[in-house]
Amino acid sequence: MISPSYLTTFVHEVEDLLERIEAAILALETAPEDLELVHQLFRAFHTLKGSAGVAGVASIAEFTHHVETAMDRVRGGSVALTPPLVSAVLASKDHVAALLATALGGPATDPALGPALIAQLEALTAGEAAVARAAPSPGPAAPIAAAAELLVDYLVTFAPGDEPSQLAGVDLDPAGLPEGLLDQLCALGACRALSLPPPTAEDAGVPRAWQFVVTTTRGEDAIHDAFIFIAGAGELQIERGLSEFTVAAVAVAPVAEPENAGATPPPAGDAARRQGPARTESTVRVSSERLDHLVKLIGELVITQSRLQQACSLQPSPELTASAESFERLIADLRDSVLGLRMVPVGTLFTRFHRLIRDLSGELDKEVELITEGDDTELDKTVIDQLGDAIVHVLRNSMDHGIEGPDARIAAGKPRKGTLRLSAAHAGTHIVIAIADDGRGIDLATVRRKAEAQGLIAPGEVLSEQDTIALVVRPGFSTAAAVTQLSGRGVGMDVVKRTVEGLRGSLSITSRAGHGTEIRLTLPLTLAIIDGLLVEIDRDRFIVPLAAVTENLELTCADRRAHNGRNVVALRGELVPYIRLRELYRSADADPDLEKVVVVSVEGQRIGLVVDRVIGSHQTVIQPLGRFYRGVDLFSGTTIMGDGRVAMILDLAGTVRTGDRGSPSHAAMKVLS
Repeated sequence: MISPSYLTTFVHEVEDLLERIEAAILALETAPEDLELVHQLFRAFHTLKGSAGVAGVASIAEFTHHVETAMDRVRGGSVALTPPLVSAVLASKDHVAALLATALGGPATDPALGPALIAQLEALTAGEAAVARAAPSPGPAAPIAAAAELLVDYLVTFAPGDEPSQLAGVDLDPAGLPEGLLDQLCALGACRALSLPPPTAEDAGVPRAWQFVVTTTRGEDAIHDAFIFIAGAGELQIERGLSEFTVAAVAVAPVAEPENAGATPPPAGDAARRQGPARTESTVRVSSERLDHLVKLIGELVITQSRLQQACSLQPSPELTASAESFERLIADLRDSVLGLRMVPVGTLFTRFHRLIRDLSGELDKEVELITEGDDTELDKTVIDQLGDAIVHVLRNSMDHGIEGPDARIAAGKPRKGTLRLSAAHAGTHIVIAIADDGRGIDLATVRRKAEAQGLIAPGEVLSEQDTIALVVRPGFSTAAAVTQLSGRGVGMDVVKRTVEGLRGSLSITSRAGHGTEIRLTLPLTLAIIDGLLVEIDRDRFIVPLAAVTENLELTCADRRAHNGRNVVALRGELVPYIRLRELYRSADADPDLEKVVVVSVEGQRIGLVVDRVIGSHQTVIQPLGRFYRGVDLFSGTTIMGDGRVAMILDLAGTVRTGDRGSPSHAAMKVLS
């Protein structure tokens, strides 16, 4: 078992390394000539072996040694990276993940799997390596000139962790360095120590980081190897290019060495030494539970600030008002900073799908390329964690039902290889994730026939094209002719819809027969705190997400009687349909003479929400609905006001859908659409 003191660091390091391994091997499949990717892959397995050895996980260390040997042969050029070898390395990566789960107390792995993978790697690499070793070498009469090598100065900085226990069990030399570290660095070429560890932990004013200048032709990989057994105990930084020298090519025949042949190259200039190493951004791992707790505390602060603002309005005081305004600004900055801590690039989610598409392509005998866009777009980690399975369902659907096989694509005049495009982009305070394919599109006739057979619609029922497409997200619906490992059980798109709506988002599907299908997931950036517009209907208050609000208008009795009774309002020469929330909520009070129309943008369409009064903006801490209200489409949550009252947060998409059924706005929307 892994020692508790090293457990968290080791697990995180292995997870990161496995992600890097998978990304590198998939990238090498499309660019096998990229030697830097080969070096990255070798270094990742090498680091994995060393970290497992330090942690005492012998099963991972022993297995990765064989994978490392195979990748070393690829790196040396004696073995080509073939598709079978790529598949074997990917399977080895999966086996390492299974070994890690076993070491953490999970189920045991198949004892025959490891030896089988080792034998497969040996069979795929040993043959070509043996051929390379058996190749005849030139005779002594043919002098060989070695290629010119680049001698580079590297500034090597190692910052040990704050906890002394991280170096526990490591033998130290009299200088305070791990035993043999300096010898290994000197063996690479020339090594000069700029700063060494303090003799004791209590010493003050002594640099904590260890710094060396290493001059070598071996490259960064060799320096990484020297630190391999203490890599998990600190942060290693290697900077190249302090100075570079070209070592001239020399003949194999022995020559007399000059007296200064072993001299150390000139050191870096004084200016470079004064400048020191470039500053880099350091990171700290924090558990998601701590971040969630911090967000909850910020939510309580926002509610407290709202109460303070309410008190200031009831008892105005210049001193109290100024302090309340300053407190509000500080809370807003703190809120944005804390919520920013949970924002991560969606590329961390997109990366895992390259392997999925590769495996499905082989399983379905299809050629498909996955293209990702907007990987740097940031989204709340809570949203990303819940979104992964939904996107998997969409991608599997596109692979199984959407994209045709190579022969069918050629017959249809399309490229042999299909394309799946996964993109992310900001839209106000929302993010839109789109999954588009260039496949056959949705066959509306087949969808209708299957829906009638499954009793989802009545035979002959009139449906629009969009309503027919919407049937694919109904629970239990499937167009598959037979149950397979990918589809046929009627669970897939309905899971996607429930997941997206559970995240207060919306799902839309567009399709063109013969051209492909696009599925768009519109999601909020965060699930914790939003800016809202506080409105009032009768004596009840509601929150409209401010990001969707475009403008506010006045609505008089005369305006309501205009346009032949249709619920529309003229806005700069354009008719905008509106929903009267009084009618939607069946209010019994008399209509006021003057109402407000809050114009919002919902799924690309402008819709007006008629309310009694607009109070103003409000920082909204989102509280989930109780279990009795989970089936209500009108609201996405609640919030607590400064006076202790509860305000409902409007679900705009659900409000429009509900208002589209049975309200006078229905006819107006149909006419204007």
